[in-house]
Amino acid sequence: MMSLLKRFRYTLEADLHALFDKKEAKNPIAILNQYIREAEKQTEQTGKLLERQRLLKEELEQNLKETGKMLERRTNQLELAKASGEEDLILFATQEVETYKSRQMTLQESLNQANEEVIQLEQKFEMMKHKIQDMKVRQLQLMGKENVVRANVKMNRVLNSEDMNFHELSTYIDQLSNKIEKNYEYTQLETRLALLEQQSTKNNDETSILSSKE
Repeated sequence: MMSLLKRFRYTLEADLHALFDKKEAKNPIAILNQYIREAEKQTEQTGKLLERQRLLKEELEQNLKETGKMLERRTNQLELAKASGEEDLILFATQEVETYKSRQMTLQESLNQANEEVIQLEQKFEMMKHKIQDMKVRQLQLMGKENVVRANVKMNRVLNSEDMNFHELSTYIDQLSNKIEKNYEYTQLETRLALLEQQSTKNNDETSILSSKE
């Protein structure tokens, strides 16, 4: 029994030493967890930038659409001005048409560039999300390996312990079981002997009563 108590004490001390060593040493899982949190934070920020870029692209599309309508309107007005022969209106309409054409080209180029940028950002954003998922899978793998190592260490401590082994523990349990069985048998025998004693006393008393009557 003392060996079993010593075994528990040594296990507790070993666990405490392992805990202190862990604080001093680098923990790869803790480092990976921190890296994953940072990557998730960066991915979230990238997602917000991507959404902002989409809104900017939509705004460019709206401006391009409005510019196209105004260009069409000014072009029709220019034709009317030419038909009327009014030079000032022709000059104004011509300038307006050129302005809207230039703006339309600028907006179209900006929109094309924005489309490419959104596609690139979306691709990188998806890659970042996949990278995080891959790291989480790696995290599970490392946690599994760490758990197996810890389990093996604890089991080896029990199996290889000089103070306590399974054979010794089994022997102790057998001895305790035998003691309990012997105590049970002793109690049963004691009970039977007491019953015999009572029966004998009763018979003797009955015999004495009959003799006295005669």
